[in-house]
Order: sequence, then structure tokens, then C-alpha cells
Amino acid sequence: MSDTPKAMHLSNHHRETLRSILRHPSGHNIEWKAVLSLLSAVGSVDETSEGRFRVVLGDEEQVFTRPRHKDIDVQTVVDLRRLLTDAGFANTATD
Repeated sequence: MSDTPKAMHLSNHHRETLRSILRHPSGHNIEWKAVLSLLSAVGSVDETSEGRFRVVLGDEEQVFTRPRHKDIDVQTVVDLRRLLTDAGFANTATD
């Protein structure tokens, strides 16, 4: 999405994480810390007192739970894909 100012400033690392999230079939081995870094670059991330992460991206809001392991699960990929696509980042992964 070339008209999103934050999309133009994504690092290569953030773009690769975005590609991994949007790739079909869903990528495995997507690290939680890379996801948090991407979400912080494109939106607002706040950790709640319960250890969850409230993400605001444009008009969208989603709460994520830190995975037990370093990588996110398939349901989290699905939720992230919806959040990022609804915010207009689907085309950014290929730019």
C-alpha cells in the first residue's frame, strides 16, 4: 500500500515478517519478537497488566497473547493476516 506513510518506512526485516504472515500457505517459524517489532512499526502496541498485547492499527484493534514458544501459532497468523489486510498492508509485502 504505497499511500500508507508507515508502509514506506518498513525495514527489510519488517517487510520479510509481513511477507511471512501474508504468505499462503501460512509460514511457520514466525518469531513473536519479529511480529511485535513489525506491529510497533506500523501501529501502536501496549502490553496489558495481564501480559497480553493490545494492538491498534488504523481503525482496527486486536489483543494478542504471547505464545509459549518463540514462534506464533497458525491462529495468530490468521488473526494477524486479517488485521494487516484490513489496515491496507496486503500490497505492501510485494512492494
